[in-house]
This record gives sequence, C-alpha cells and structure tokens, in this order.
Amino acid sequence: MADLIPAWRDGVLTPVEKLEVHKLGLRHPAISVFLRDGDRILIQQRALSKYHTPGYWANTCCTHPHWDEAPEACALRRMEEELGVTGITVHYREEVEYRADVGQGLTEHEVVQIYVSDAPEGLIVTPNPDEVMAVEWVTLPDLARRIAEQPDQFTPWLKVYMQDHADVIFA
Repeated sequence: MADLIPAWRDGVLTPVEKLEVHKLGLRHPAISVFLRDGDRILIQQRALSKYHTPGYWANTCCTHPHWDEAPEACALRRMEEELGVTGITVHYREEVEYRADVGQGLTEHEVVQIYVSDAPEGLIVTPNPDEVMAVEWVTLPDLARRIAEQPDQFTPWLKVYMQDHADVIFA
C-alpha cells in the first residue's frame, strides 16, 4: 500500500502518495522537533536507505503527519519510531514554510510545525537503523559553524531553520 500523506492540490488538502508529493513539489504539512539537553541539541544523520537526502544531518526528528493526525501527536509518534524516545513533552514554537530541492528530481515544499522538547534526565536514545544512522549532541554555535564549513552535509530544512528561525526556535 502506498504511503499517503496530506498535500494541497488545487487549494484542497488531499491524500497523495509521498513520493509523488516530492516529485511534483506539492505543498504539504510536516513537523520538526528539536530535543534539547541544556545548551545542546540532538541532531540525527539520516539513514542511507532514505529516498532523499540519505546520510545528511538533520534536526532531531522530522516527518509528515498521517491523514487527520494532529501535529503534536505526529511529533511524539516519530520521536519514538525514529529514536526510541518516549516520555517527553513537546512545545510548539512556530510554523515555517520553505521550498527546497532535495536532489534526484525531488522537492520539499513543506509547511512545518516546529516543536522543542527538553530531554529528561537519564534519557536513552535508541536510533532506528532504518531511519537514523547516527545521532550527536551539539551546541548551537558548533552546529552553525559546521553548517557554514560543510553545508553539503546538512539537510536544506535544517539550514533554513538555523539561518532564518533559530531566534524563535531556541528562545
């Protein structure tokens, strides 16, 4: 069965196959989460099996909600599915819309609900190897420096968040 996600076609939100959404560059909802531990945030390196931006570093978690799935519920679901993280509370920060070429003739045109969460003491992160090949805790200055020095190692959306929205996300 095809993986259907909500996307806007002719101004109407409609279930569309995920790969088709990206081939056509259709505008669609998404979520992004940043997990914090003091002054550090958790970033993930996308699994090499991902159909776009494999091996690129991204924020803690990002995905598309299922049809009729609330963004906050989606954020919590994917934190568990991608990273084995449960027992957290996410806090809404802002909505961001961006459009970016993600290679292989695919385009992300996302309307993203961004959330942050503080890692509870003793948090165990267990990456799902089908989704994530590595994780790393980094400070914002270190992340900004790494993106500036090696931008081709980071997803377009993480670069947008850091360049244009860091003041709101990390307030």
